[in-house]
Amino acid sequence: MSNIENKPSETPSAVSEQPSPAPPKSSSRWLLSGLTVAVIILAILIYTGIRERANAETTLGTSTERAAIPTVNVVVPATGTAAQEIVLPGNTQAFNETPIYARTNGYLKQWHVDIGAKVNRGQLLAEIDTPEIDQQLEQARADLKNAQANERLAEITSTRWQDLLKTNSVSKQETDQAIQDLSARQASVDSMTANVHRLEQLQSFEKVYAPFSGVITARNTDIGALINAGAGGVPQELFHMASINRLRVYVAVPEVDSQAAQTGAKAALTLDEFPGETFEGTIVRNSDSIDSASRTLNVEVDVNNPQDRIKTGAYVFVHLTRPHGANNYTQSLTIPANTLLFRSEGLRVGVVRDERAELVPIKIGRDFGSTVEVVAGLKPTDHIIVNPSDSLISGTRVQISAPQAGGLK
Repeated sequence: MSNIENKPSETPSAVSEQPSPAPPKSSSRWLLSGLTVAVIILAILIYTGIRERANAETTLGTSTERAAIPTVNVVVPATGTAAQEIVLPGNTQAFNETPIYARTNGYLKQWHVDIGAKVNRGQLLAEIDTPEIDQQLEQARADLKNAQANERLAEITSTRWQDLLKTNSVSKQETDQAIQDLSARQASVDSMTANVHRLEQLQSFEKVYAPFSGVITARNTDIGALINAGAGGVPQELFHMASINRLRVYVAVPEVDSQAAQTGAKAALTLDEFPGETFEGTIVRNSDSIDSASRTLNVEVDVNNPQDRIKTGAYVFVHLTRPHGANNYTQSLTIPANTLLFRSEGLRVGVVRDERAELVPIKIGRDFGSTVEVVAGLKPTDHIIVNPSDSLISGTRVQISAPQAGGLK
């Protein structure tokens, strides 16, 4: 049994003394290939990272450089005949308008019309009670009768003395005195007659009549009011009336547009009260003189108002048409007012040419408010910068956002 127990200890020692087998060559190749691939992948990753960083830096530089270039909005000048219309403000006035005063003193007895009443020429407006005038007229008529009686007596006496003179019954001197007395009596009658007519005329002023057909726009008196015709005081206006079936509109036309105010030409009128509606007027006259203070020409436009739709004193817009070629320029353009640059060297606009801004001097014609007429300095194809910066100078690089062609009307 001892031999059997020692055998197992000999077997492991025999096994351990045998040499271990060498690793296979294929495993080394695979390991080398894996390392090579890993190095290549790492190199690719490093190259890719470097390239992306370089591209990012290039893109950032380009974006920064592009962001430094200002972006501008541009507009193309408008051409056509729309700029030939001139719109000017004006106020309507009655064709005939007058205050109505009393021509005699007294107290208002009765008024027959009030504000808004349409009256015809010769219609009775009011009555004035004038007791003093009535009494003076009665006395004047009595004096006239007395003077006429004295005249008849003087005439009889003169005739008698002339007949007696033919028979030398009276002297020539006494006859001449009788004739001269008749002349004096006749002059007295004429004087008395004139005084009666004067008082009758004053008495006729007790009734106030409309001088023309129109509408009563004001009543400034009432029954029992003391009426002063202006003798020793300020006269009181009884009524104010206006003829509104035809209206006048006075327009101050700028000197540069004075050729649009041709007598006899038609003029369209628009009111905010009647949106979308146009009234036709006619230029009837002008002052033919430029106001040295405002440099404008005063022009009268008359418009028919048979239905009394337009009120006197209304604010209207008068549309005048300027003749073609009136400014002696072959072509004019229209640009927005927010494209103008006011510089010390003169008026300028910014024009984009070859991706750079250029300040171009211009000459303007008429100012339409939101737009202006340019008569020199621009071409119809120019791209003009809208709302240019005050610091804009020629040669500055700019980029256009989007041209607004046809943006003007």
